[in-house]
Amino acid sequence: MQVEILYRPSYAVARVMLAPNEQIRAEAGAMVSMSAGVTVETGIRGGVLKSLARSLLGGESFFTNTFHAPERGGEILLAPALTGDVFTTRLSGETILVQSGSYLASEDGIEVDAGWSGARTFFAGEGLFMLRCSGSGQLVLSSYGAIHEVNLQAGEVYTVDTGHLVAFSERMNFQVRAIGGLRSTILGGEGLVVDLTGPGKVLLQTRSEGAFLSWLLPKIPSNKRSD
Repeated sequence: MQVEILYRPSYAVARVMLAPNEQIRAEAGAMVSMSAGVTVETGIRGGVLKSLARSLLGGESFFTNTFHAPERGGEILLAPALTGDVFTTRLSGETILVQSGSYLASEDGIEVDAGWSGARTFFAGEGLFMLRCSGSGQLVLSSYGAIHEVNLQAGEVYTVDTGHLVAFSERMNFQVRAIGGLRSTILGGEGLVVDLTGPGKVLLQTRSEGAFLSWLLPKIPSNKRSD
């Protein structure tokens, strides 16, 4: 499988070239277009309980789509719901934790699980829930806004607003906390942050969906009428 990212960073699309009879699993609604002969199979992955965990806790769709290439191979375009960047990372028998809204697609060799015990510490963080992606193969992720990569040295601590966190290595230690106390949370517009300790790589997004909604929702006219 080869992946080419087009139109980045604001309106990125993943152009996936599938080898003969190769397949890729993608989040429901991610498909933009595909070549003739590519077929799609919709179903649940890993059983009902795991699918429910990914759907209710991880923010993924209960059903997933698996695209199969014909004997001559095929092409499929994938895009996230929000504007921003799309990028790939290759796993080699390792595990990374991914913000649920950033998962776009993956090869067969990667297992996506929302049932790991550490995820509950993220649950209150602006709706944030982390997916545990492990195995070997290419993982296609997306970001709201551009992607920013930070490489931490051993023992180095870096603080990230949970709304801007995309992914980080499972090997890294982390602690979720409120920033600056109650006054900062209420008056300063800041919520939860996560302190990440290296070594490892952290992927951030330059925009926050929660911050955008906080700006947008008060501007939407109310349907209430006064008598």
